[in-house]
Amino acid sequence: MYKNLLIAAATLVLMASCKPKQELLLIETDYGNMKVSLYDSTPLHRDNIKKLANEGYYDGTLFHRVIPGFMIQGGDPDSKGAAPQQRLGGGGPDYRIDAEIGAHHYKGTLAAARTGAGNPEKKSSGSQFYIVQGKPVDPANLDKMGANKGITYTAEQKARYAKDGGAPFLDGDYTVFGEVIEGMEVIDKIAAVQIGNADRPVQDVTMKVKVIKQ
Repeated sequence: MYKNLLIAAATLVLMASCKPKQELLLIETDYGNMKVSLYDSTPLHRDNIKKLANEGYYDGTLFHRVIPGFMIQGGDPDSKGAAPQQRLGGGGPDYRIDAEIGAHHYKGTLAAARTGAGNPEKKSSGSQFYIVQGKPVDPANLDKMGANKGITYTAEQKARYAKDGGAPFLDGDYTVFGEVIEGMEVIDKIAAVQIGNADRPVQDVTMKVKVIKQ
């Protein structure tokens, strides 16, 4: 019996060592770092941002659009070294990503930006993303929003929107592909900076993005 227990224990250790490590993003800013878990349910977006991060694509870019109570947006390569007051938000690689819409816009979720005009498929920007700050949402209001969009929210989803907040008016229209699991307070710090023209922070909020393992 003792021998069997040793074999069983050794098997569990081997299984644990063979289990693939989860790949995460680390977004570094002057206001602190955010660790982001990427969803396996959105493989196109997951693999794209990992590829760009590994290439250093985001390093030195800005959170160029900040709207308190809504979201912080970045990922425009044109923001690297951009002049003060320069209007940003139009840059990116020469491709878009097919929509993988499904997850909801809770506070801390990572979602892909996109253009609305001439984009009925709701394809995502090749690089630009936003992180939701949002506000708490009353369950009754959430039901109204859901009815307008043909979305039925579960009791658990209603409770999360009521407690943590988010931006459910975007549900069903944009691809959410990850969420902040450490550093949620950084979202609030960036959302509180002074804003100038076109929702751009007066003082640049730069970032570095890299892939890490957990």
